[in-house]
This record gives sequence, C-alpha cells and structure tokens, in this order.
Amino acid sequence: MKIAEYWLLYWTVVGVSVLLVASPFLSRMLVYPRTEFFTELWILDENHRAENYPFNVTPNQEYTIYLGIANRLGYCAYYTVQVKFLNWSQTELMPTRFGPIKERLPSSLPSLFNLAAFVADEQVYEIPITFSFNYTWDQPPTKVELSSLWFNGVRLNMGNYTLSWDADNKAFRGFLFFELWLYNNDTNGFDYHGRFVGLWFNMTVSFS
Repeated sequence: MKIAEYWLLYWTVVGVSVLLVASPFLSRMLVYPRTEFFTELWILDENHRAENYPFNVTPNQEYTIYLGIANRLGYCAYYTVQVKFLNWSQTELMPTRFGPIKERLPSSLPSLFNLAAFVADEQVYEIPITFSFNYTWDQPPTKVELSSLWFNGVRLNMGNYTLSWDADNKAFRGFLFFELWLYNNDTNGFDYHGRFVGLWFNMTVSFS
C-alpha cells in the first residue's frame, strides 16, 4: 500500500471516529422541520390530575380546577377563552357540530366570561379557576334555577339559566365549558380555534 493510500485510510478512520463521538451533540443541535401546528387545551383537577373532577355540585360550594393551553403553532399566540354554560337538553348547542365546509363552529350560547392569554411558541400556560354556583329548586323538584356563578372572584349573573330534569341520568345536569379562540392578524379579531373542554355537573345532590 502506498503512503498516499495510508494517509487516506488514516484520515478516513479519524473522520469516522470524530463523527461517532460528536453524533450525540449534533443530534441536539439539529433542527428538524415541524410538520404539524396546533394548540392543546385541557382541564386538570385541584391536584393537577385528570382524575377527581368536581361533579356533585352544591350551592355556594367553591371548587378548583386548572385550565391548560399548550402552544404548538410556531409563533407567539394570543388566545381568548370563552366560558359558557348549557343545560343537558341543549346539547345541540355544544361546539361539536360542523358547518357547511366542515369547519368546527362555536356554540351560539353567550359567553359568561372571557379569559385572555399570550402564550409563546412551545410554551404551556396554566389558568387556575375557582368557581361556585348559586341555585335553588322548587318542591317537589321539577327544575333548578341558577342565579349566579362566582368565577375567579367575579360574580356572573345567571338569572335566566334553568336546568330541566334528565330522566335517563335522574339528575339536573349542567355543562360548564371553555371555548378556545385565536387572534387573527388579518381580520384584527378572534376566530374560533376548533377546541373546547368542559365538565358536566350534577346539581341534584342538595335534595336527593
């Protein structure tokens, strides 16, 4: 073997060795193109777990949950969360239906409260939420009449909200849910982001 061939073999071995040693560090530095852009939305219980959510709700009892937003959109996003409430019999007004071009549509129910959040790309924003309902019922119970919702220390009027009897579940059930809206720079307004989470409540426990 000629000297030139020895040098070629030597530098080849050295180059491969360098790449093997550096590969763990290079893998950390490489930036792979992102192919999916989305936002995550979830609710956790008062212990930051997806387990013991409040369900049996009594009047004026305070409950705690956490609303989480994870931004995977590739840019700093401006969100607003619309807080809404419906009776079990109004499930057709939940934001799960699709429009004529298959886009997700928000609920047509009015928002009781809005939460705003700026979330940087690849960051998670958590919103602690405390709430309690004030409601009454007639005797014998045929309907539940809500008067107010205390939400993060703010009293929200619910004087026109009632719950009817759910015969299948033998309860007066209400659904508190959170719609995610995203700021659109082109229209200078918020668009429904196609995501919502919520909790069903049983408001029968007080007179059962």
